[in-house]
Amino acid sequence: MKCDPTLYRGAPPSLAVKPRLLRHWLLPPLIILLTIGLGYAGYRVSEHFGIRALSENGERQLELHARTVESELGKYTYLPSLLELESSVSKLLADPNLQNRNTVNQYLEGLNRRSRSRAIYVLDTTGRVLATSNWRDADSYLGEDLSFRAYFQDAVRGQPGRFYGIGSTSGEPGYYLAHGLEEQGKIIGVAVIKVRLEALEERWQRARLEAYVSDENGIIILSSDPTRRLKSVSPLSADTKEKLARSLQYYWWPLNELQPLQREQLAEGVEKVTFATNSEVITDHQQVSYLAQTRNLNDTPWDITLLTPLQDLRREAANQGMLVAVGFALLAFLLIAWNERRKVIATRLAAREALQEANNQLERKITERTTHLRASNERLKGQIRERRQAEDTLRRAQDELVQAGKLAAIGQMSTSIAHELNQPLAALRTLSGNTVRFLERGDLKVAAENLGTINNLVDRMGRITANLRSFARRGDDDGHASLSHAVDAALQLLDARLEASGASVQRDFSDAHLKIDQTRLEQILINLIGNALDAMQGQSTPPHVWLEGAVSEGKYRLQVRDNGPGIDPETRKHLFEPFFTTKPGEQGLGLGLTLSASLAAAAGGSLSVEFPASGGVAFVLLLPLLQPVKAEPL
Repeated sequence: MKCDPTLYRGAPPSLAVKPRLLRHWLLPPLIILLTIGLGYAGYRVSEHFGIRALSENGERQLELHARTVESELGKYTYLPSLLELESSVSKLLADPNLQNRNTVNQYLEGLNRRSRSRAIYVLDTTGRVLATSNWRDADSYLGEDLSFRAYFQDAVRGQPGRFYGIGSTSGEPGYYLAHGLEEQGKIIGVAVIKVRLEALEERWQRARLEAYVSDENGIIILSSDPTRRLKSVSPLSADTKEKLARSLQYYWWPLNELQPLQREQLAEGVEKVTFATNSEVITDHQQVSYLAQTRNLNDTPWDITLLTPLQDLRREAANQGMLVAVGFALLAFLLIAWNERRKVIATRLAAREALQEANNQLERKITERTTHLRASNERLKGQIRERRQAEDTLRRAQDELVQAGKLAAIGQMSTSIAHELNQPLAALRTLSGNTVRFLERGDLKVAAENLGTINNLVDRMGRITANLRSFARRGDDDGHASLSHAVDAALQLLDARLEASGASVQRDFSDAHLKIDQTRLEQILINLIGNALDAMQGQSTPPHVWLEGAVSEGKYRLQVRDNGPGIDPETRKHLFEPFFTTKPGEQGLGLGLTLSASLAAAAGGSLSVEFPASGGVAFVLLLPLLQPVKAEPL
């Protein structure tokens, strides 16, 4: 019996081979990718639940150690206030003689020994140390002026002084607690206790615990790892670093930032961080990952952070991911072995059709994507044009704002300038009439003298109007200016106000050529000197303005200082804000300092403010020199 050849037709070689080749070449990489993907997914899931378990355990440990730190800080809180009960301390503050000082020194020495603190000392209301527990030591605090410390300033105002810093005398870090000593409702002195907190760090090290405490400035003050101590947990601005350096809170430490290699926020107060391996520790890893949990310490602005290593967790998660990958690989192998038994002849045509459809879809997607890219390109060009137009509009608005500030200053000076012009005009009217009469009489000598006086008055009016016209014109960011000429022009325009207020101006600077437009420099000086005159208005002491300048690091530093009442702390926060003014009524727009700062910044300089200990306010104008000059050695 023969088989009908029509019942069986062999498929073309292309249909029989190509799908099988595709399957043989694509399936193994796909399985490998799926194996890796599922292994990674298993690793991440295991890591996620492991981190959750570590986080819960870390919360308990963090709470425990936070309570320990709070307890360590709290046990010394009462001690400074106990000195109010000691009569010898009150006697010393009332009469700081040698006998009373020795009595209090011995009492503080014994109290410090019993309390196991670092030092206990008493200060008067000026910040001078009158008695101390370490009076026998070579580095005794006796007689030192500690009025610059924040804890003294808080305590003398009746507030509890809490402060962590490095001692300016011994260089030892410590926690300072200060209390204002009262007598009949009046603060007569300040009691301070210095406590060392290194015992906490030693406990953490013995327990192999990684943790640190950061203060209100974001500086790590306690750490189980000494390399992290006195580093900032967040970036510090240059102004903040300068402020901390002036306060000597951390002595001269550089306060570098503790920069993690990686950081991932998980929840409020919980994040994953990765640090470089400490060079002092021998390890096979170049970096170490931690689970960082942070909590605020009660009754303090400090934060405690617990670092839990993730190496063991990740090792366990990697094992779990590997088990998932191996399990999937075995299952895939069984599925492939079962699928190989299926016949593929009926699916060849469908595979070809699917391939063709996929090709068509790809072409359609390419066409759509090309159209989308063209549209996106056109939108981007439109946004660029709008951005340029907005920048041009902003630049014009800034120029108009500067010009508005000039016009506002001219408006404020208009009364004075009108007075300056009215006086010469009245004199011209009188002298011209007299000159006519003298000419009629034939007295040519007196007429010539009157004509000379008229000529001087006309020159004076011309100088006033020239300065006003030069000040009112628009300036450019580029150019150069003479400091002496700018000061002369500013004082010329403010001459009436200076004369009316009785203020004296002391000039202590050498002429310099600065890289700024002349009129813009004049505008800055008029704003600064005018603000000084407004601040000193109505005070009992004679008003005085100092103009002091010197070359510093290739730039010129000009200080405009007055002896006014100064500026309160709340107003200092808003000095350079637009439209903020303390002048009554409509006397000011609140743009003077803002415009002056922007003009200085546009010229590559800066405008800042200082508050001297002698009183008053000092504005510091820093501008680049046209030709930098090396500063002379002091």
